[in-house]
Amino acid sequence: MKIGFIGLGTMGGGMAANILEAGLSLTVYNRTEAKAKALVDKGATFAATIADLGDCDVVVTMVSDDKAISAICFDGGLVDAMKPGAIHLSSSTVSVQMARKLEAAHAEAGQVLVSAPVNGRGDLAAAGNLFVISAGPSEARATCAPVFDAIGQKTLDFGADQVAAVVVKLAVNCMIADSIGVMAEAYNMVERWGVDKTAFHAFISNGLFGAPIFKIYGAMIAEDTYQPANFPVPLGLKDVNLAVAAGEEVNMPMPIASSVRNGLLMALAQGLEAEDWSVLSKATSNSLKP
Repeated sequence: MKIGFIGLGTMGGGMAANILEAGLSLTVYNRTEAKAKALVDKGATFAATIADLGDCDVVVTMVSDDKAISAICFDGGLVDAMKPGAIHLSSSTVSVQMARKLEAAHAEAGQVLVSAPVNGRGDLAAAGNLFVISAGPSEARATCAPVFDAIGQKTLDFGADQVAAVVVKLAVNCMIADSIGVMAEAYNMVERWGVDKTAFHAFISNGLFGAPIFKIYGAMIAEDTYQPANFPVPLGLKDVNLAVAAGEEVNMPMPIASSVRNGLLMALAQGLEAEDWSVLSKATSNSLKP
């Protein structure tokens, strides 16, 4: 089975490396060719154009947003390049509307879309320990199993409708964002009472709030250190916006997510766009200063 891979950023680079390490035939495409060098040195084939992925059985995409996936797939892109029967394995976090548009385009071309966004940061991508959220036709998901096994520690299947995986991914990221918002509120409150945030973090993260989300992001908030930015503010805002839009489509109010969205916008207004999205805690604190 020939695998194609588009998007060799923080997440995609690690995922592609593990696909290659698993012994699968891999062809990679990235706008910046230099990012593919390490993979090519280890045996991957470099695709100079998206059209060069035309003989792949499965093409994985891992790019930043709807705009990026649209540029890759339409107007002479991936949909035109892929052969009939090939599978597009979309691991990007995209909108419900984009997922539907992709599905329709691939169906018209005789291809299949499987949505398989992932949960985990860059370190988990590099280690092959992501959680894979998959949905799409069962036969296509079965074909993609070797890829899932290569990139993740566990695959969670959500049925034949590929949109389900998109919605689950947005819901998970929304819960992470909401948790960061709760931590920002609580940590800033204790600090304004003169309590050491690092002591507060040590207390809660070793008790009721010992989950990785609270340990990782709580430590960043407690120490006011928002680098490395594994998930910078613009990407966080993008995902929260997508989650709120998905809620609106089914008449589901999202008041907590909407509040977090405002916090991320405040971070952008303060010039904090290069920081990890947990910097919304700092943005909140800054807004309270005279």
